[in-house]
Amino acid sequence: MKLSRKNGLRASAIGALVVSGALVLSACGSDNNSETPTKDGSKTTAAASNIACDGAKGQLLAAGSSAQKNAMDLWVKNFQAACAGVEVNYQAIGSGGGITKFNQGQVAFAGSDSALKDEEVAESQKICKGGKGINLPMVGGPVAIGYKLEGVDNLVLDAPTLAKIFDTKITKWNDPAIVKLNPGAKLPDTTIQAFHRSDESGTTQNLGKYLSATAKADWKYDPKTKSWPAPGGQAANGSSGVATAVKDAEGSIGYFELSYATANKISTVSINTGAAAPVAATTENASKAIAAAKVKGTGSDLALSLDYETKADGAYPLTLVTYEIACDKGNKPETLATLKAFLTYTSGEEGQKVLSEAGYAPLPAEIAAKVRAIVPTLS
Repeated sequence: MKLSRKNGLRASAIGALVVSGALVLSACGSDNNSETPTKDGSKTTAAASNIACDGAKGQLLAAGSSAQKNAMDLWVKNFQAACAGVEVNYQAIGSGGGITKFNQGQVAFAGSDSALKDEEVAESQKICKGGKGINLPMVGGPVAIGYKLEGVDNLVLDAPTLAKIFDTKITKWNDPAIVKLNPGAKLPDTTIQAFHRSDESGTTQNLGKYLSATAKADWKYDPKTKSWPAPGGQAANGSSGVATAVKDAEGSIGYFELSYATANKISTVSINTGAAAPVAATTENASKAIAAAKVKGTGSDLALSLDYETKADGAYPLTLVTYEIACDKGNKPETLATLKAFLTYTSGEEGQKVLSEAGYAPLPAEIAAKVRAIVPTLS
């Protein structure tokens, strides 16, 4: 699932998105600081020798997006292997929870699958003395729609049908709308079990934005909410919880970052966007959609605007970008050096290179360069 770099990517474009954050290395069930599982189950050795610690010391607390957990696992493991005595503790509690902790001054940075809202930026000014919270994109990728349905390996859905499924308006797998999109498939008379996030989630928000943009008549909910808005369905905590639920339940469907589908061997939906052919959830296809993203942030803020309505051939429209959120000014002096060293690594060539090993997509060179220019200015 390596991201295919396109020479024509504009500086405003961003590469496919990231995935979830870990509760520290101990939470990953391993204390080996030299090797990390990759998407195919193999091991990758930390390239610690090229990581600059630059005064990093002590403990760095962070929390947020569970979508970037697998990427954060790699980053934390490699950074700790290079910088003796440093502990990076990332708690994967969802984007909403991470932003709350950041704005309460409990963590040095937060991970979020959606950019800060205006009111969240205003609240951050209480913690970022003389500054504010800014959005630094780190990784991108597709939000996969995973499912488990015996005998159906290549499922195609479109935005209106997805909206009706997640809004419990379509409840059987042999519903005429699904049959029409999948001629020749043997769709059973099985009840659909739709799973969604129980926690506040940027992944939920990105799904809502996509459905609001592409299925206006069938998805009437607030696209800005990080909480699941629709009635019915079943809830699970975090991307890992939804992926596990889908993996275990026949007739199930849910949404999570692509690496969770890959790791759990979950089948994913191809989306009928109106292009020449349905588009599969791959990092390459997500990058084609994200290539049209524009930087909407100002100054040091690199928040992006994504095009969910693309009909370009091979462009997977349901994508997200995961940001690391930090203060541009007013960071705590005791953790500033470690924060800058860690984000310098994650946005640098070494940090970005390991993403593809875990099924993530590195940032395009232009966006990565912008992030690398901003990190040293944090104060």
